[in-house]
Amino acid sequence: MIIVRRTVEADWRQVRALRLEMLSDTPLAFGETLASAERLGEAVWRERARRGENPRGTALVAIDDGAPSSGEGDDDGAGATGGGRWVGTMGGYLDPVGPMLVGVYVSPAWRGRAAGVTDLLLDGVEQWARTEADELYLHVHTANPRAIAAYERRGYEATGTLFPYILNPHQQEQEMKKRL
Repeated sequence: MIIVRRTVEADWRQVRALRLEMLSDTPLAFGETLASAERLGEAVWRERARRGENPRGTALVAIDDGAPSSGEGDDDGAGATGGGRWVGTMGGYLDPVGPMLVGVYVSPAWRGRAAGVTDLLLDGVEQWARTEADELYLHVHTANPRAIAAYERRGYEATGTLFPYILNPHQQEQEMKKRL
């Protein structure tokens, strides 16, 4: 059973473990390197985990309650989860253009329509975004066709706006949006 919920500060170990997995699995999808994330201290990870507590934003996690946790970041009584493997995450914040989808990741074994994790997380972010505006925006690396296809399946369309990729200005990200 997949549980989707907001993160809280006590989740900081699990937030860190999933972020390091994300950066290792799909480095071009994020504006941070694995090496830089590995150097961050506990205070930064606690702040990131608290993003789920922000009423003007959201940070969601998908937990497979029936799967054993991955080991690193296991709950030792200090976290908010009671077990299960963290298998995906998505967040949203208010950008000047409007609500922005960020930090999208689903672990490889839980990807695809049949697993439903992407849809569950995106439903949650879209629900939050509707409380702020009637459109949700995102930026996706142009060399990430799997992600682009998943967004198009959900009704997102390219706006025609391109941005330099923050980690390599010779590469690009495209803006996409969906009317909610």
